[in-house]
Amino acid sequence: MSTANAKTWPKLTSADEFRFLADLVLKRSEADHTVVNCHDQHGGTTRFANSRVVQNVDTRRGTLTVAVAFDRRRGSASTTDFTAGAVQDALDRAERIARVSPEDPEFLPPPEPQVFPTLLTSRPETAAAGPSRRLEYANEAIGQCRIENLQAAGIVSSSVASVGIAASNGLFAQEERTEARFSLTVQAEDATGWSAAAHRSIDHLKIQDRTLSAINKAKRSRDVQELAPGRYRVILEPAAVAGLWSWMLWTLDAKSYDKGTSPFAGQLGRQILDERLTLQNLPEHPDLLGTGFTHEGLPSADSVWIEKGVLRQLAYDRFTAQQRKIKRIATLEAPCLSASGPAGFRTQELIKQCERAILVTNFWYIRTVNPTDLTLTGMTRDGTFLVEDGQITTAVRNFRFHESPLRVFKQVDALTEPVEAVTSETGKMLVPAMVLPDFHFSSVTRF
Repeated sequence: MSTANAKTWPKLTSADEFRFLADLVLKRSEADHTVVNCHDQHGGTTRFANSRVVQNVDTRRGTLTVAVAFDRRRGSASTTDFTAGAVQDALDRAERIARVSPEDPEFLPPPEPQVFPTLLTSRPETAAAGPSRRLEYANEAIGQCRIENLQAAGIVSSSVASVGIAASNGLFAQEERTEARFSLTVQAEDATGWSAAAHRSIDHLKIQDRTLSAINKAKRSRDVQELAPGRYRVILEPAAVAGLWSWMLWTLDAKSYDKGTSPFAGQLGRQILDERLTLQNLPEHPDLLGTGFTHEGLPSADSVWIEKGVLRQLAYDRFTAQQRKIKRIATLEAPCLSASGPAGFRTQELIKQCERAILVTNFWYIRTVNPTDLTLTGMTRDGTFLVEDGQITTAVRNFRFHESPLRVFKQVDALTEPVEAVTSETGKMLVPAMVLPDFHFSSVTRF
């Protein structure tokens, strides 16, 4: 629903209101198992292009989903209308679907009631932010770019959501979650610079700092030199590191591991990466987007996935975990990649250490080439530079790469402390900037 319906839907669904809606379903359901999910969100986005605001909208959307099961026959239905009649209709539809559905051999009843962590998932300043606050931030970025006679395009968004799950066996969880995002692309003729941020608090977006960073990248990228493709030492900024690591996170599932189709097959408990690297889930970290529970109703918790380069953990669905007798399913919604040993504080320190390297701001359009060894392809973007004798000497034309993160991260020459990283194609992580000794750029792009 949009803000035009604000009079009939004035406020976010509270825990008590969600419990009331869930009870309407659970008390009337005839199924063996019933689960109710709620996602009620109020937020909006301010978009700008060619240094002008082109959209500033505020929206309200809410969905209530009812899932039922008769033995192993499942059905689900959703509604955007939270009135009693519409909720009852969703239940009726879900039951009708379940009665005519085939049995699901992997069906499991909902998890037993759990104890969920109480996390700081909501910030009042983000919940209160509306079109005027987002417009202010957009104009701040646009103004900085106009001073430099550069074009600005991007978004500022903010939202607050009420998320809940309730089941017929007594499982119940509800929390409020806020999220703010900023993304900016600065264009200087054919050159671009970019920066992005995401946080629970809109005050943490650091609009001015990120805008100045994107402006600097765009200005430095105006005059480019074309280098031959080949193998280079590279300095990957945090966004570039996050882009490659996201693909590793997506392929850590236990089901493909058991089938032998995973690039990690047979590697559990073995050294797969540089021994300095450790990947953890840290849902309580204030700069990550951790949640108290998953969409299935499982609690989020700290967990170690890769420890000093050794693979320790896989991602299990509940059915596979039961087959493997895994009692505690680890989650990975708040990933943090860190390193043991000495680390620098800024990317600039890594640059000073390099006699010759390619500095990569970001990767774009990353796709799988060979899923068995996780070979990826993609392009550098928004600032690619040649580093010589500890200094950036020139911008270089963008490269296409063909590489596997499982190969390139087996040796890391230097890195920084973990910092926030957001890309256009991935979620949010804490990762360091890194120096890698051998990275394959397969061709030069035409832009």
